[in-house]
Amino acid sequence: MKLIKLLSVIGFLILTSCSSVYVNTDYDKKANFAAYKTYAYNKSSIDKLEISDLDKKRILYAIDAVMPTKQFSKSENPDILINIFTKERERVDVYNNMGWGYGFGWGWGPGWGMGMGFTQTTTTPEGTLYIDIVDAKTKELVWQGIGTGYLTTNFEKKDERIAEFVSKILEKYPPVIK
Repeated sequence: MKLIKLLSVIGFLILTSCSSVYVNTDYDKKANFAAYKTYAYNKSSIDKLEISDLDKKRILYAIDAVMPTKQFSKSENPDILINIFTKERERVDVYNNMGWGYGFGWGWGPGWGMGMGFTQTTTTPEGTLYIDIVDAKTKELVWQGIGTGYLTTNFEKKDERIAEFVSKILEKYPPVIK
């Protein structure tokens, strides 16, 4: 019984550690995305982030790695400004295992039965990264990408995980306008 519990917990942890980043986007349908070629960060949004300075740098480095692949260059006089916001919460997952069965036993004929089950509760840090793209001239939001997924506290894996968040979000930019 203990082996079954241990295997279920290990299986759950393997599945959740491989989970991806879930992305949603929204945009202004009247924005001319083809006109945007340069970017800069909105310093006030970066300064307000309630995460470590190291994680801020990781996010900015990841954005700087993706933007050139989208034909953008950093500029002192940008077409767009990038705002960043984050949220973190504890995700609670509950796994219930209640045993039911049918079989033969002592006495007369077959019977139904219920076995002892167990409940496993796990908490995992989950984060949301918002990347807002604002038209630098009009100061209006033209695109927003939101990525949500599990976070890691392992500093050796943070670069990779943050880069995954950023690349998954920005792969949806610019929007495909139909």
